Amino acid sequence: MNIISHDPLECENWDELLRELAGNSFFHTSAWAAVLKKSYGYRPVYLAMWEQSAIKAVLPCMDISSILTGNRGVSLPFTDYCEPIAANAAQFQELFQAMIALGKKRNWKYLEFRGGEAFLQNREPSECYYGHILDLTTGLKKLSAGLRDSTRRNIKKAEKLNIETTISATPQSMAEFCRLNALTRREHGLPPQPRKFFDCVFEHIISRNRGFIVLASLDKSIIAANVYFHAGDKVIYKYGASDKAYQNLRANNLVMWEAVKWSCDNGFKSLCFGRTEPENEGLRQFKAGWGAREYLIKYYKYDMQQETFVKKAGDINPAFKKIFGKLPVPVLKMTGNLLYRHMG
Repeated sequence: MNIISHDPLECENWDELLRELAGNSFFHTSAWAAVLKKSYGYRPVYLAMWEQSAIKAVLPCMDISSILTGNRGVSLPFTDYCEPIAANAAQFQELFQAMIALGKKRNWKYLEFRGGEAFLQNREPSECYYGHILDLTTGLKKLSAGLRDSTRRNIKKAEKLNIETTISATPQSMAEFCRLNALTRREHGLPPQPRKFFDCVFEHIISRNRGFIVLASLDKSIIAANVYFHAGDKVIYKYGASDKAYQNLRANNLVMWEAVKWSCDNGFKSLCFGRTEPENEGLRQFKAGWGAREYLIKYYKYDMQQETFVKKAGDINPAFKKIFGKLPVPVLKMTGNLLYRHMG
């Protein structure tokens, strides 16, 4: 079998070929590749193992060049999980060695994986996160019965307070999400993602029926919004934002419940809640409250010079988070525009 490097945006039937492979996800698609490439200027290097006219295995990666954080390959940046697609360990090893050879030519410091435990069980992960996935095939009645009591109460509270929800795919809904996202990121001590990134999300995902936005409003003011992606029979909760001033109204719970109902009504079989940092117990409990199954997501980091897997160097300094949390939103937006492409 031949291994060929692809840019999914230049491979006309990439998504069609991908659908034939077990283990494919939204994050393997050309739509997500387009968002990462056009938002941040990353170069796609998706290694595909071909047998005649069919792809048998895929290792997606983005080539990141940064004067701040160095050159590296990441599979994939700003992605909750992205498992290598391979039928067995031998296929993965061929792709892995081919990617290392490519990375050495491009002077990468590291090769990073957002997943891959099935093939890297004996390697030490660089980071670990919790994932949560909700089985939608049981139907709404059982899903409702499976809610934690506090989750059910929060949904009813929002309904009684006349919080209205809308499922949308308009530029205006994305603009509302971005406004709330800037507030939420500041609350977490982080700059928001560049607006260009969400413009690309809208262009390549939301506007092309590959995702949707759920909005919650009170007296015609948007107070919470979530962004979801979907591919095949799976829905992914990717981004959430809200106005903290209305947190006690529990609009976030109602937004999520509307997404669950919409996903069931449209025949999807699962809803993935994305990744959660181990230290974020509040978010972990929020996701568990929907009856979702919890599992571990492992990331791996290969040092090209040492030729071994290594631990992550460290997270954002808490002092920086305190500073970011006090900056005006316009300043935070400029900071995000400058820094995000270096952080993938």
